[in-house]
Amino acid sequence: MLAVPAAILSAAVTILTAIVLIYTMSVVGKARRMHKIFPPAMGGHPEVERALRVQGNTVEQVVIFLPLLWVATLYFHGWIPAALGVVWCVGRVLYAIGYMKEADKRGPGFGIAALASLALLVLSIWGVVVSWMAATAI
Repeated sequence: MLAVPAAILSAAVTILTAIVLIYTMSVVGKARRMHKIFPPAMGGHPEVERALRVQGNTVEQVVIFLPLLWVATLYFHGWIPAALGVVWCVGRVLYAIGYMKEADKRGPGFGIAALASLALLVLSIWGVVVSWMAATAI
């Protein structure tokens, strides 16, 4: 079953990812209330627009990140995928904090998360290829 330490670590990172998503959602809600911009309006104040972009971009990135986290966990094995998952979460929080201050300050957090996703992509490919070769070896 998946109840091995690597899977447990990645499950914890998945929960942490959900917390990051909830955090970005709460930032949008707070900005909307503060500036009295309620749905369906999607703009009107720069802080609300930045909060919406943080949330939207995080949702876009999580669609790439979570599958890579789990493929790397299942086929690469070990704790490295989960560690990269924590790095991704930290990067997304730094992205959110930077972007909320000023759009030009989003780069470092975005870069950290993007590198973590890229590393997970490499581990996923590596793990699947090695597993395929082992499964098809005669």
